[in-house]
Amino acid sequence: MTPPYPFSAVVGLAELRLALLLNAVSPAIGGVLVRGEKGTAKSTIVRALAALLPDVDVVPGCRFACDPANPDGDCPDGPHEPGATAVRRRATLVELPVGATEDRVVGTLDLQRALADGVKAYEPGLLAAAHRGVLYVDEVNLLPDHLVDLLLDAAAMGRAHVERDGVSVKHAARFLLVGTMNPEEGEPRPQLVDRFGLVVAVAAPREAPARAEVVRRRLAYETDPVGFAARWVEEDAVLARRIAAARLRLPSVRLPDAELDRIATICLEYGVDGLRADIVVARTAVALAAWHDRDVVTADDVAAAARLALPHRRRRDPLDPPGTDQDKLEELLREHGGDADPEPEPPAGPDDGPDDTPPDSPPDGPPNGPHGGPPPGGGDPGPDGPSRDDTPDGPPASEPASPDEQPAPERQPEQSNAGGPPPVAATQPYRTRPLAVRGRGTGAHTGRRSPSYARRGRVVGARLPAGRVTSLHLPATLLATARRGARVVTAADLREAVHVGREANLVLFVVDASGSMAARRRMRVVKTAVLSLLRDAYQRRDKIGMITFRGTGASTVLEPTASHEVGVLRLAELRTGGRTPLAAGLRQAARTLDSERRRDPRRRPLLVVVTDGRATSGPDPLTVLPALGDVASVVVDCESGPIRLGLARRLATALAADCVPLDALHTLGKAA
Repeated sequence: MTPPYPFSAVVGLAELRLALLLNAVSPAIGGVLVRGEKGTAKSTIVRALAALLPDVDVVPGCRFACDPANPDGDCPDGPHEPGATAVRRRATLVELPVGATEDRVVGTLDLQRALADGVKAYEPGLLAAAHRGVLYVDEVNLLPDHLVDLLLDAAAMGRAHVERDGVSVKHAARFLLVGTMNPEEGEPRPQLVDRFGLVVAVAAPREAPARAEVVRRRLAYETDPVGFAARWVEEDAVLARRIAAARLRLPSVRLPDAELDRIATICLEYGVDGLRADIVVARTAVALAAWHDRDVVTADDVAAAARLALPHRRRRDPLDPPGTDQDKLEELLREHGGDADPEPEPPAGPDDGPDDTPPDSPPDGPPNGPHGGPPPGGGDPGPDGPSRDDTPDGPPASEPASPDEQPAPERQPEQSNAGGPPPVAATQPYRTRPLAVRGRGTGAHTGRRSPSYARRGRVVGARLPAGRVTSLHLPATLLATARRGARVVTAADLREAVHVGREANLVLFVVDASGSMAARRRMRVVKTAVLSLLRDAYQRRDKIGMITFRGTGASTVLEPTASHEVGVLRLAELRTGGRTPLAAGLRQAARTLDSERRRDPRRRPLLVVVTDGRATSGPDPLTVLPALGDVASVVVDCESGPIRLGLARRLATALAADCVPLDALHTLGKAA
């Protein structure tokens, strides 16, 4: 069996190393969310962590890894007598794939055995397998909401519950939860980010020697994994012993009232919601003291804990990226006596371990630098990592995207009006009226916009199961049994419930930025409307894209992506002026939708055309409509003034689309 890449051999990433090790000392902190661009060793270091965790004693034959000294009273494999014979094994690392089903996560009941044999048989899921170990979720921001809720509820409560078809099963599920994500693929909900104890941003190094050392080590590992791991076994052993010692010291660490007051004051003045932040900072500070072999929490422990636990919890707007107010946090820490040095101590073995070796040291000596964070003295790429999109006129992304989630959105050149007035800013967004795609989708993308068949939701019928029954339709099952004239239910009688829920769509905005829309007051209203629709798409978990047209053609300013924050940025940069090539905008939309349909045929699109309907350049827009086929559409009519030509309504009729006047979008009132 190939050994995993050693934890000590991952160079750099001092802050992430510290966050992971603190959670290994005290899993009650609540886990770690790792944000970083692709190729920054996020997965490598998480998989390496499991090898450092202390071995655990389990009850022999128990599928739920019960502790013999304190067995779970609700264990489905129990009851277990306290003090029973123990079996020692390594802590487990369980990986949850993005495509996992709810049954695979929480476990499932064997309904066929339950109905045919009268046996309550339960098959454990990933939460049970991760008990007393590590649960690793790669691309956690792409998981369906209901799966993320299950994970975070189990992580917070330490228990998993399965309630299905009148049968209830619960068991212990205490694990170290680690999630990784690429910010280019969209931010998770702030409520979900808040449930992670600590959030760390990582980025690739910006110095050539550090990058070369990463490649050198990786090639050495791939050439001889066993030999490479052997060179780092002592460093990993030192960390493992230090984790075990810190766990033993943790209950005796004292948090003075003065430091607790300091934590409460910092959290209050930083403006976080609720009390979870205070609790996490306190737990992290206690773990830091235990890690440093101290019995009392100090002000420096509180400052270091606050830097890991607070920046992602203060967001003025749901579409603000985490870490927006890092400077304010540093100011508060200086004001209240925290350590002014924002750099965490690189957690390693004795004598400061590998991370104090210069970047140009030989391969056997661990230099400072990459697989992630920048080496000392290097440039800081910021909490979200570098992005080519930070430069409005930068080159388009050149790397291919996955079929479902587009990374850094491609930018096409737009007609410039350099020297003109700055772009008009939108005002406060409002809650928009609901827009949806007619009919029912397949439920491939869980969301909150359009009706679709789903694994859960309102029951609308029954059907023969295609495989294992995951949601029994009891009346239909009993009816099938009665039709046979039998009294005993067999597997052939089982019927599965058909559920209808909501799905996420691709919302493609086609925005008129021509001279007919360029009056500054009018464009401000239009931008506010589009911003409101963007926020609505964020709340409903949609992918979004944006096309603008003006002058002589159309420009795709945002390729379809889940990164709604980039959409807000593109809207803010939008300039206006020139003629109105409406046909070009619709043609560009048809090309984009056709491309997305090939990538993901099960995601239904919703085309939102924001225009007054005038076409002063190019062919008649009605000649382009056949290319759009039967795409569900909405036309937002921006025409104003006492005399109206009704051109937007004419376009909506030709598209078989709903026509919504601009001033009717906010009929549900202002957003809170």
